[in-house]
This record gives sequence, C-alpha cells and structure tokens, in this order.
Amino acid sequence: MAKKKAAKKAAKKKAAAKPKAKKAKRTPNAAFMKAMTPSAALAAVVGSKALPRTEVTKKVWAYIKKNGLQDAKNRRQINADGALSAVFGGKKSVNMFEMTKLINKHLS
Repeated sequence: MAKKKAAKKAAKKKAAAKPKAKKAKRTPNAAFMKAMTPSAALAAVVGSKALPRTEVTKKVWAYIKKNGLQDAKNRRQINADGALSAVFGGKKSVNMFEMTKLINKHLS
C-alpha cells in the first residue's frame, strides 16, 4: 500500500512540473547584415558586388586560406600578398584582429 501512495505522489509531482520557458530566438544585428560596397583595393579580393560585413570577412578568410597567407608558426598573423597589402595599408603582416579593423575602412 505504501508503494502505491509513493508512486501516486511521484506521478503528481511530474504532472505538476512547470514546462521550461522557451528561449527567444536571437535576431541578427541589422548593421552587420547591411550590404556595403567594397573599395577598389578590397574588390580585388572579394569582388565588386555589395556584401554584408559578415560575408566580406568570410571571403577574405577564404582568400587567405586558398593562398596560404596565414603564418605557419603564429597562426594569428596574416602575411599579405600584393592584393591584401593594398587593403592592409602597405603592411606586410597584420594580426587577425587588426585585419577586421583595416577591412572596415574599405567598406562604404
């Protein structure tokens, strides 16, 4: 008899448990999704079509990996070739975090 009461109490507790609140979906930031026109120097790397900043960054990274421009020892450093040195302001090597700052200067 005690087992039945314990089973009933456990069943009531499970039924009374509150459903978990659903998380609100994260909305994308409109500033990142706005299509921006690249400068002539950046267009040589990513193309002249207007793209959001996120896509520009993806295309620059694809270019870097395709041409093997990431430093072998320090993977955070990007070694510029002819097209990227124009984007990087003539620097031969930049940090990956500095790279995004320099790319943003070429978007309007």
